[in-house]
Amino acid sequence: MALNTETAQFTFDMNKSPLMQKDKNNYINILGVQQLNTLKNVSLLDIFLSANNVVEPHYHQNAAELVYCISGAAVVSILNPNTKQIQNFPITPGQVANVPKAWWHYEVATVDNTHLLAIFDAKTPEVILGSDLLTLTPPNIMAHTYCMDENKWKEAIKPVTPSTFIGPTKNCKKPQNRSNTSPQFRNQHDWRYLKPQNYSYFPYPY
Repeated sequence: MALNTETAQFTFDMNKSPLMQKDKNNYINILGVQQLNTLKNVSLLDIFLSANNVVEPHYHQNAAELVYCISGAAVVSILNPNTKQIQNFPITPGQVANVPKAWWHYEVATVDNTHLLAIFDAKTPEVILGSDLLTLTPPNIMAHTYCMDENKWKEAIKPVTPSTFIGPTKNCKKPQNRSNTSPQFRNQHDWRYLKPQNYSYFPYPY
């Protein structure tokens, strides 16, 4: 298809295209074909995080994702559907981690002022967020499927905000006795947390 040079856009300021903002240090900007109409099979998320903030577990049903670290440091974690293991990849400036299309994954900043660029092989990155799976699936279905008490399930997910994107949420108040399970990275080589974690099943579609 010939390019319409009268309407074609060749430049765009991503600072004017916020996807979400948790606070001044944790936010995501987006660039896709809706922002820049000459794009074909590429789109971007510009991600800014402070230490221990998480781009929530999610998957992209239409694209693979290449995560490039511009500054700071992060761990990109991927649930491998073949091995049923979480694989953790620490990245620092100049390093990348590649997430295959539709693989469940998340990113955790290990230091303040972390800046990541997520590059997709699609003109618009589509996403299914963990917070949406938890909150939009009917509680009676979850309780029946996994042999749970429905009221306990409702209580458990009550603090979950749909479309969280970056967690923990600003109003997070975790019980003190759970603090030792939080992914508090002391540095980029905290292998205590980074060891593979086995799962008996993988509940998300491919």
